[in-house]
Amino acid sequence: MAKKISVDTRQELVGAIAERYRGAARRDKARILDEFVAVTGYHRKHAIRLLRLSATLARPKRAARLRLYDAAVREALIVLWEASDRVCGKRLKPLLPVLVAALERHGHLCLDEDVRRKLIAASAATIDRLLAEPRAAAAGRRTRPSGRPAIRGSIPVRTFADWKEPLPGFMEADLVSHCGGIAAGSFVHTLTLTDIATGWTECVALVVRESSLVVEALARLRATMPFPLLGFDTDNGGEFINEVVLDYCTKTKIEFTRSRPHHKNDQAWVEQKNGSVVRRLVGYRRLEGIAAAQALARLYAASRLFVNFFQPSFKLAEKKRVGARVSKRYHAPETPSARLLQSDAVPESMKERLRAIAITLDPLRLLDEIRAVQHQLAGFGAGDALHVAPTRDVDLDRFLRSLSTAWQEGEVRPTHRSAPRARRDWRTRKDPFEAVWPRLLVWLETEPDRTGKELFERLRQESPAMYPDGQLRTLQRRLKEWRSAAACRLVFTGNPENGVGCAATA
Repeated sequence: MAKKISVDTRQELVGAIAERYRGAARRDKARILDEFVAVTGYHRKHAIRLLRLSATLARPKRAARLRLYDAAVREALIVLWEASDRVCGKRLKPLLPVLVAALERHGHLCLDEDVRRKLIAASAATIDRLLAEPRAAAAGRRTRPSGRPAIRGSIPVRTFADWKEPLPGFMEADLVSHCGGIAAGSFVHTLTLTDIATGWTECVALVVRESSLVVEALARLRATMPFPLLGFDTDNGGEFINEVVLDYCTKTKIEFTRSRPHHKNDQAWVEQKNGSVVRRLVGYRRLEGIAAAQALARLYAASRLFVNFFQPSFKLAEKKRVGARVSKRYHAPETPSARLLQSDAVPESMKERLRAIAITLDPLRLLDEIRAVQHQLAGFGAGDALHVAPTRDVDLDRFLRSLSTAWQEGEVRPTHRSAPRARRDWRTRKDPFEAVWPRLLVWLETEPDRTGKELFERLRQESPAMYPDGQLRTLQRRLKEWRSAAACRLVFTGNPENGVGCAATA
């Protein structure tokens, strides 16, 4: 049977045909029995017993269960809970006989015998259930159920294991926030879409987190992607789970699915691209405003071609588990465009278009454009940039020469560089040898071979209580600087014509 009928419907069916079955001929009984078994799904022998033994087996509906613990019990329990200083149900259960007797003995409480009996017999779980609303209200929590949108039930769930071998066009989507670690206020978001079959990744900058912007981004991407958008799988965020996105997917015949709540691995493909593409390019700085969104759109226009045509990625081929050990085997790394060219689902006209685009692309020019916009985004994150810089003429020879030495400067992405720390040129405490330094210079001029420890002991003999042991190291550093400056004066004349200067320290 494709769909089972309810138990009540089966009972009504038994009552309707039992009498006709018992009065029918043998051949008619077989026909009635065949139809009855086909509709109800009963075993044939069980169906014969039902139709033969009873004219109607419709069970009477169960009467509504009477409430054992009524409002009087609940009100008395609340008073006892408050009198116990709001202890939990497991602690209140053994306390109730003692507490009731004590309150009645002092004239604070007068309970009906039936109410007292029910209070003493209530279990700890029942006590907690009856006190759930007062306890939540006392703690300041909202007792109404969470706002789970009803529309979520109309969107089917797709798990990680449900992706088998989909055609190009089934994509996972997610939203990346560029809030800089502070969720307050308005900031730019990135809508990321990743194709399951090929790894083709599209990124769109959104000024705000809004469902109509998501629909507009989908409409634009459908016109530029090399394959039709067949599936749209998202998380349970409000920007995706709403009537605007659902109506758009229904109208355009896009299969709309969602992941399970709190199961990020259901969207493993797009989550990986959030880190390897979006965060790798943009970083974690805060971006806000239309100008930042425009700069981000310019970055994604260049990175879209660079990532999909010049960035090979791995794709899982097989996964096996033997006991606690999981072994994975991957296909050879390929670019998303190469996977599209090998797919039989992509028409030949689109493959020719991809080959034509690949011939015209200059990876060096794309990378230089990415670096230029990253410089601007770093300024936005620091609050320096106020407008989108126009596209500049690129000196590719200069950029190519810089690639051979870029590693010496460390991080090349401006969006990931930390702010340079200012070199400290001030003292954190007063110099203990400032008053006696001229005298130390006289001692050094007359006896330059004296060690710092010998000079320190000489100072302590003259002023025993002024120089503790911990200041020996400070004196040794001062002497090291003085000797370095003295050696520099002996080797170099200090004349600017020599091109060498010596910053001597007094």
